[in-house]
Amino acid sequence: MSAQLRQIEAYGFNSAMGSTAQPGSPAKERLNNLAARIGASVHGHGWRAPVPAIKLRAAGLYSVSPEVFHGYRVMLTAALPSVILLNGLAAGSLSSLTVLLMLATAALAWFAPALLVGSRAQRRMDRVDRDLPELIDLLIATIEAGLGFAGSLQLVADRFSGPLGEELRLTLREQNMGLSTEDALSNLLERCETPSVRSFVRAVSQGESLGVSIGTMMRNLAAETRKRRRQAANEKVQKAPVKMLFPLVFMIFPALMIVLLYPAVHQVLEQLGGG
Repeated sequence: MSAQLRQIEAYGFNSAMGSTAQPGSPAKERLNNLAARIGASVHGHGWRAPVPAIKLRAAGLYSVSPEVFHGYRVMLTAALPSVILLNGLAAGSLSSLTVLLMLATAALAWFAPALLVGSRAQRRMDRVDRDLPELIDLLIATIEAGLGFAGSLQLVADRFSGPLGEELRLTLREQNMGLSTEDALSNLLERCETPSVRSFVRAVSQGESLGVSIGTMMRNLAAETRKRRRQAANEKVQKAPVKMLFPLVFMIFPALMIVLLYPAVHQVLEQLGGG
């Protein structure tokens, strides 16, 4: 029971039997509370949270609220330039280079966390899209072997690792906590807003509501998902020449021209100088 409660709390839920779960570090809890107060205070003055809760959950940060995340950004933006300022004052000089370094550090501390969360969320969603066809194939095999959809999903989720496995296990835990299959899948779609997951949730919901065979729906969905993956791969291939243009023109070609033309130019300059 305590292991299940710890798993639920890891996804950001508060269990009703908190005393059975292992307590966190008091210093970490105080720091999180301070960050939450700072984030809520800044948000209360009209600043919109730059990283919404959906983006944090997409990045796998289930237990981090937007207020806590925003508070840590504010603390980091204030702390790093202060360290540079104190070092400059201790050295006895506050040059323009130190001021520029403070400004650059503040900008980095402010924008880097949001960029990192966005990048992590994008990588997780890409992997979810990449693993979903394999999940659908396993669901087809287990459903056609005689298992129901819920049992098949449980069996597949226990054997899947990575972001997709985490999201499926969270969906199943939500069902065990009393949510219907449709509501749990809707929450899955909110956390993983990708075309493949949207098609998966829509297919399962239609199959449940219309009484259509889930196996047939999964087969059609598998074909659609693979078609979408091929289209995405072709799109990336078509974009590759455009992405290669900048490094070719501004990095490779200048170096190549220097290597090819320098001997001839050097020889001409020597002849002109000797003449």
